[in-house]
Amino acid sequence: MSYSPLFDPATGAAADLESRSFRLGDRTPHSVYVYDDDPATGTRGPIRLAIDASLATGRPILLSGDPGTGKSSLAAAVADRLGWRSYRLTVSSRTQAQDFLWTFDAVRRLGDAQAGEKHLKPAAAYLEPGILWWAFHPTLAERRGMDEAAWAANTRLEDRALAKVPPATDPGLRPHPRAVVLIDEIDKADPDVPNNLLEPLGSLQFSLPNGMPVLAQIPPLVFITTNRERELPQAFLRRCLALELQAPKPERLRQIAQAHYPSLDPSLLNLVTQTYQSIRADHEQQRLPKPGTAEYLDAIGACLQLRVATTDPDWDLRWQEIADLALRKTPSRLAS
Repeated sequence: MSYSPLFDPATGAAADLESRSFRLGDRTPHSVYVYDDDPATGTRGPIRLAIDASLATGRPILLSGDPGTGKSSLAAAVADRLGWRSYRLTVSSRTQAQDFLWTFDAVRRLGDAQAGEKHLKPAAAYLEPGILWWAFHPTLAERRGMDEAAWAANTRLEDRALAKVPPATDPGLRPHPRAVVLIDEIDKADPDVPNNLLEPLGSLQFSLPNGMPVLAQIPPLVFITTNRERELPQAFLRRCLALELQAPKPERLRQIAQAHYPSLDPSLLNLVTQTYQSIRADHEQQRLPKPGTAEYLDAIGACLQLRVATTDPDWDLRWQEIADLALRKTPSRLAS
């Protein structure tokens, strides 16, 4: 069967749309992450070694490498595999170091104060725990920094919904005493942010606005990604383990594809892999952005879901179009 469209402007989506399984963008099963071990020799790869070293020392792992090498997906994969809580904050130019610890909603508090004394809540009600607070001490984060006596006076277990200070909601996905933290794209932050994170990441503690210390009960496993868009402070680098992820070689690429698509036809796998490698080499020579592993998987997924097979009479044309869309992103017919 040749190309099977999913969209027709005359009739709408194809009738069998519901019968197909789709990748939901970046929401792929984290457990399929393929590590860089060498099955032939049983050698442990740099990724697993870095994780072991981080667990042993309590130091964050600073991950660098080309886009698409699996930097951002590694943390979720490890958390999923271990069953630990998982936290993520993607950094922007507006991100401040305090955002990792806690935020205080002064605007909401002002609105409550203006609405009348009976609407004004205790200060803790306006305090929202950040990802490092949750990772260090989830019980204290749930209580929004209130000590046990104050929290007991605030509410009893059976009527927590009526408390003046409601419990904060843990975004860590699953209950577990240990946590994985991802600080994504640290180099997009203001230069002061890494320096201001030295104490929380170095000593695994910080203080709340009321002076109460928050100390990590168990050290979290922290991943920090960088695209090397900005030089990071030396003091920050000294507190990290550094790991550069390399672009997967053809054999590992095939393993990654087969992990995501177990029934993948070998001929399709080989042709897509060869084209992907060729485009990467060509883009490197022309100093163009190189496609990453996610785009490689997009190309395979498009072929599978659109039912484009290497045995189709129009394979060359269809594959050229998919490769332009998913890999080249500079259409060859325009570049020629």
